Amino acid sequence: QVKESGGSLVQAGGSLRLTCTASGSTFRDLTMGWTRQAPGKERETVACFPRNGFDPAYSDSVNGRFTISRDNARNTLYLQMNDLKTEDTAMYFCAVGQYPFCSDSWGSWGQGTQVTVSS
Repeated sequence: QVKESGGSLVQAGGSLRLTCTASGSTFRDLTMGWTRQAPGKERETVACFPRNGFDPAYSDSVNGRFTISRDNARNTLYLQMNDLKTEDTAMYFCAVGQYPFCSDSWGSWGQGTQVTVSS
């Protein structure tokens, strides 16, 4: 089970950090990621942190602006979002991957946290 927090209203160009806390003792063995869904659009994977030791992966739309990180000791996943744009407005979900590598296959999500970027 995962729970997101940190979403807010922010002006374009600003920054936010999202936090995802997970329950259970297997967090370090999980591929974790962040997905988002804007109204009328399909869910998009924006960042992934694989369990297999490889580097995190990002969508082209956020690469260079967002940074995913994890603290396995605290069962916590983060998404640092810088230089936010209005098109980043969406509900952001913490997701648990189905594989030890990054993919678009997610087994479960939290309830989400809303990020709204104003111009």
